[in-house]
Amino acid sequence: MSVIMMQKPRIFPAVLLFAMVLSGGCGKSGSAGSPGRESQGIPVSIEQAQQQTYVEKTEATGTVVARESVTLTAKVSELVERVHFESGQEVARGAALVTLSGQQQQANLQAAEANAAEAEQLYQRYLQLAEQQLIARATLDTQKASRDASRAQVAQIRAQLGERVVRAPFSGVLGIRQVSPGALVTPGTVLTTLDDISRVYVDFPLPEAQLAHLAVGQRLTGATVAWPGRTFEGVVSAINTRIDPASRAVMVRADFANDDRALRPGMLFSIKLQQAERRALMVPEIAITQVGRERFVWKVDAENKVRQSPVETGQREAGKVEITQGLHEGERIVVEGVGKLRNGQSVVDAADAAKLDEKAS
Repeated sequence: MSVIMMQKPRIFPAVLLFAMVLSGGCGKSGSAGSPGRESQGIPVSIEQAQQQTYVEKTEATGTVVARESVTLTAKVSELVERVHFESGQEVARGAALVTLSGQQQQANLQAAEANAAEAEQLYQRYLQLAEQQLIARATLDTQKASRDASRAQVAQIRAQLGERVVRAPFSGVLGIRQVSPGALVTPGTVLTTLDDISRVYVDFPLPEAQLAHLAVGQRLTGATVAWPGRTFEGVVSAINTRIDPASRAVMVRADFANDDRALRPGMLFSIKLQQAERRALMVPEIAITQVGRERFVWKVDAENKVRQSPVETGQREAGKVEITQGLHEGERIVVEGVGKLRNGQSVVDAADAAKLDEKAS
């Protein structure tokens, strides 16, 4: 009796692979026919160029200068007798600050005043004698000259004594005291400084191209690193009559109120000069692509295709750039996503694509 053995059919790997692909395709038949996002265009951020009201501001850096400023020095060689002030003290005009020793001048003054009094008495006696014609007129004239010389000597010594008292030439704030009682000072020795900072000036240079936009009384603002977040308001008080031939800049002086003494002479000061309002085509800075010295924007046409277009830029403010040439109001440009674009590429506004995704979900 013979036994017939039945063999199992062999399934080749190619057949198995075809079956797996067929089954997978049947399971995703709904998505296979829909086009991908990339076939619609690269998602980017698109904006329409619009004109805006723009206030042009010219920026400059200047230095704070006191309204009045002087370095007080000694005029004679003498010992310091008294110091009448403390460092940082506010004084009025004419206040005595330093008194120098003047004992020798005081003695000379007493002698000169005595000589002047004697010369005056002798002149009065000669005058009476001359009226009685008992002395010659020439004798009277000689005595008159002697009397006048004595008076002049008194005035001279008093002036010398006045030089030994150093007074404030104007009201202001004193600097650090540089001398003490008993110190020997000579002509030119610094005693202290005096500054009137109730109002201050800020001197700053501007290019000569800005001269046509400058005027006395024009308002401006300023700031300093010493007072972060604080803005100071002032006006243009003077414009220099000369332009520096080396830098082609004109020096401008601005006047600032300084009631709280916040601004000090020598401070570095940032100036913003406001000019008239105008309409300007402003676009975000991130929309500008710079290659060397050339600048470009990516324009989007009616078919949502991009093209790189050269532009000329102007002023900058708060993350935006003025376009002076190469772009017109109403044209669409790519704001974000410019780094992945090529000429002729299709794009889609990312905001619109997000809305479509929300509707589909």
